[in-house]
Amino acid sequence: MTPAATVEEGGGGASASRWGVLRHTHFRTIWIASFGSYMGGWFEYVGTQWIVASKTDSLLWMSWIGAAQLFPCLLFGLFGGVVADRVNRKKLLIVTQVAMMLIAIGFAAVVYLDVAEPWVLLLLSLAQGIAIAFNMPAWQVLTPRLVPRADLVAAITLQGISFNVARAIGPSLGGVIMGATNATALFAINAASFIGVMIAVLRTPDAPAPVSDGKGLWDLQKVWSDTKEAIRFVFLSRGPRAAFLASVVFGLLATPVLRFLPLFVKNVYGLQEKTFGIMTGIMGAGAVTGGLLLRKVPKWYPKHHLIPLSVTMGGLWILLFAIEDNAYVAGVFMFFVGVFWMWSFNTSMAAMQLLVEDSMRGRVMSVLNTAALGLMPLGSFLATGAGDAGAAIVRHAAPVYWTAGLAAQMGIAFVATLLMGAGGVMLIWRTPEVDGLKPGDPGYDRKPGLVRGITGATHRPR
Repeated sequence: MTPAATVEEGGGGASASRWGVLRHTHFRTIWIASFGSYMGGWFEYVGTQWIVASKTDSLLWMSWIGAAQLFPCLLFGLFGGVVADRVNRKKLLIVTQVAMMLIAIGFAAVVYLDVAEPWVLLLLSLAQGIAIAFNMPAWQVLTPRLVPRADLVAAITLQGISFNVARAIGPSLGGVIMGATNATALFAINAASFIGVMIAVLRTPDAPAPVSDGKGLWDLQKVWSDTKEAIRFVFLSRGPRAAFLASVVFGLLATPVLRFLPLFVKNVYGLQEKTFGIMTGIMGAGAVTGGLLLRKVPKWYPKHHLIPLSVTMGGLWILLFAIEDNAYVAGVFMFFVGVFWMWSFNTSMAAMQLLVEDSMRGRVMSVLNTAALGLMPLGSFLATGAGDAGAAIVRHAAPVYWTAGLAAQMGIAFVATLLMGAGGVMLIWRTPEVDGLKPGDPGYDRKPGLVRGITGATHRPR
């Protein structure tokens, strides 16, 4: 989902009128309903992650669950974007929400019947991933049609804050509920949360397909042509390409920290499910704080500086989290991971939304989703390989330093280092086109430099 406030020309954050976007009735209804769905989604996440971690104690199994949820976006994401641009978007949202609710009921049923083996959860996660591949592009084009363009960045930010407030509360509450009762309640609440979203979507204005040539999805040649148009827009235009790469790189190398978090709690800190929920909640609190702090970013500080700076700082805090054995100190680091998680994804997503016209929005956002979400599991497998190999070497060469959680720590430290390096490269060689700037425009500056990238001095008002 996404959020809204006033667009700041060339600025990194939303204006002080961010909350004013709630005056738009349909957006306000969706925003409230989606918060309940986010809460349910985090309940399901906590339940699934903890069950698989408890039954397998395996980095590889955690990676497979992530792949099942996200890899379908790589297979079907582009087609999902074409569908979102060529069918009624409101009807598509209703269909995908119903499908996801039925899958959520399936999760609750297998846990209640005590048949929630890892392979069963893997299959349900795979089905969920397929539904998400079609739901996400339809969902991402929902907000731009509920608010004016001037309120789009604020709407994107506000939706991000809502998501991360749920992340702050949901996992902690989910851990408490699971500890006090059982995991079935978590999955049942998630299934029920879809009802509110469907009611809210039904109340939004109708959304006919912006692409209407009378042939719908049956003209495969036209479908492929539309897809190639979106791919060319993303990859052949400097601004969209830079925003795309930032999202993909951050998604690939940052998300393993969430995927392996249950193993940190069990094997590094020696704690239980409540701590897992609390730690995820701390990250969510950091993300909420990050969303609120975006308004404090000076209006003159542009996105083509803020995005790579956020990527770099996200990598730094993930690295510090990975090497820390104390749960309390690690919690502090996780808070800052959340801050820059929000800044990286929110700012790059807002930049892409502002660069694309509505007739291509579904397809372009599906290109972004396909790569950013579809490639996320590869980051977990990369961290798994690096962590298992590193821990095996330590166990053989210096067994006194080996611990049960060393593989998770080494794997996350490895991908965090790569993330810092990638962010640093993007910060040195910046892309002003991310802010819609062109050669000759005031503030257009491609001169390399790390300090120039951090300070943004050439954009500071004289």
